Amino acid sequence: MIKRSNFIIVLFVLLAMEMTAQTTDLARVEYMNLPYSKSDNSLQRYRALVQVPIPLDKDRKRIVVLGFEYRYVDVNLKDTEDVFALDKNLVTSAQQIDAYLGYVWKHNENWRFGTKAGVKIQSDFEGKLLSDDFIYEVGVFAINDMTDDVPEGGKPYRFIAGLQYTTVPGRWYPLPIINYFREFHPNWTYTIGVPKSNLRHYLNDGHKDAIQAFATLDNIYANIQQNFVPLIDQGEDGKVAESIQLTVGLVGLGYEHFFTEHLLFYGYAAHSVYNDFRLEDGDGKKVYKINTVNSPYFRAGIKFKY
Repeated sequence: MIKRSNFIIVLFVLLAMEMTAQTTDLARVEYMNLPYSKSDNSLQRYRALVQVPIPLDKDRKRIVVLGFEYRYVDVNLKDTEDVFALDKNLVTSAQQIDAYLGYVWKHNENWRFGTKAGVKIQSDFEGKLLSDDFIYEVGVFAINDMTDDVPEGGKPYRFIAGLQYTTVPGRWYPLPIINYFREFHPNWTYTIGVPKSNLRHYLNDGHKDAIQAFATLDNIYANIQQNFVPLIDQGEDGKVAESIQLTVGLVGLGYEHFFTEHLLFYGYAAHSVYNDFRLEDGDGKKVYKINTVNSPYFRAGIKFKY
């Protein structure tokens, strides 16, 4: 019998490699809001994603996945110091366009291996596309899936490990992908991994509603097409601003509601425990700190899962 779980595992891994999600999405639309504490600055992000799995054999042991994603970020810099420092170079928006190709093959009943390659355009789009607007990525991973073939007395689990390398300036090393999922009670699961760990509780036996506590990372990166030197020198190592970036570590609570088996709404409310919103140069050196105060964070959307 053809197992639906083959598709699920493939999609799960490819999104885990995107560093913002660990789900089996076929399509998603999402909104994020980050209003900075003790500041008039804020960020809003709009996101849309589509993934298309293509089996290469009737048993679905070899699957190719085409993925496309678009992100638009509203950068609202209102603090007087930041407006003065960036002056006529004030960044007001950033966009990201992704296209990637994944391939996963089944080694045996419990092990799968895969690879992924893609290209991203991440820029403030103030002019024509430049070479610095393009980011390339490649990743490899292994999956040990024991969610269907559970030993007697055991609990379902899934373990994923891999490496991902991108050409983001200043990140000259591969990043680890680690994800361990386990069901330890009929209505309880946990995930330990990078970039997200969570503890989920289903509120009913039909699994139509769930709450979760989580810790995760989020990030934004965009090339600045018109490089500039901020008018305020904060004493950082870098001098010329070539990119705008956000790295944020979060802890929070989430809620999910399934309208159908595959269609659901989700909402997360969190607070940062680490926040670094900044300008960097082409070597990954910080040029100007925009916001570093920990702040509230909200994200919600609708997704269609396999």
